[in-house]
Amino acid sequence: MGQQHTFAGVAYTQKKKQTKRERFLQEMDAVIPWGDLLARIAPHYPKAGRGRQPLPMEVLLRVYFLQQWFNLSDPLAEEMLYDSESMRRFARVELGEDTVPDESTILRFRHLLEKHQLTVQMFAAVNAHLTAKRLLLSAGTIVDATIISAPSSTKNATHTRDPEMRQTKKGNMWHFGMKIHVGTDRRGTVHSVTVTDAAVADVTQFYDLLHGGESAVYGDKAYDAREHREDCEAQGVKFRVNRRGPRTPHRDAINRARSRVRARVEHPFHVIKRLWGFTKVRYRGLAKNATRVFAALMLSNLYLLRRRLVAA
Repeated sequence: MGQQHTFAGVAYTQKKKQTKRERFLQEMDAVIPWGDLLARIAPHYPKAGRGRQPLPMEVLLRVYFLQQWFNLSDPLAEEMLYDSESMRRFARVELGEDTVPDESTILRFRHLLEKHQLTVQMFAAVNAHLTAKRLLLSAGTIVDATIISAPSSTKNATHTRDPEMRQTKKGNMWHFGMKIHVGTDRRGTVHSVTVTDAAVADVTQFYDLLHGGESAVYGDKAYDAREHREDCEAQGVKFRVNRRGPRTPHRDAINRARSRVRARVEHPFHVIKRLWGFTKVRYRGLAKNATRVFAALMLSNLYLLRRRLVAA
């Protein structure tokens, strides 16, 4: 993005009110460790040479993040860059001076991230950044899972549902899709993620969600297993998972006390599902959707800690 602006851009700069979207984008721009993330992508990004020149890598990464925050498809992301001045400024694109990424370019960049599992690497880079800032706690882990719905209709070209998605019953309702399993610290910052189909039981992912250095583990009743309790006790880890069994005043009091801590695991789910609209899968297959999951949870960590990061 150059230093010159269009007349519309100058007028936009001089407007009297700053919108919520502008404030959000400015806050996120300030806390994202751009250098660390771009370093993960650079070895795989096309190099400039003869023929058509690739667009700046940072521009496409910024557009990819806009897609996560505003739940944009590839065609809609291109349209929003033409429509929204605040999004153009975040993406470092100036109309009339820079090339606006088209939907095919955005698609190829997304496929690049999927092919090399780069969002997994970026998720690890952000957590290392938070650890260096002493914002990622290690004393306790909270485990939980949430369901992301997938289309169950067979009214499509192949007349089939996604074979990698499964259905499960929660309460009295059936859900078809996939599950996101997370392990967070006691603030709700995600440090471990696994993605499975919805039929996989939460308890099977227990060990994959621990980092190995915690002194206590919290979770709902779905994780209450004797094997897990004995393993934790043998390693000196406090097993603070809500208890199963008949309800008694004593057991209810214990579960309420543990739930006050466990409730913080819902914060990243609230951000990605309610604030950013990630309630349904956009692509077929677990791998493509897992790429989006790691990107969304990486950004939710930064969002939840943005004020602490600015203060730090």
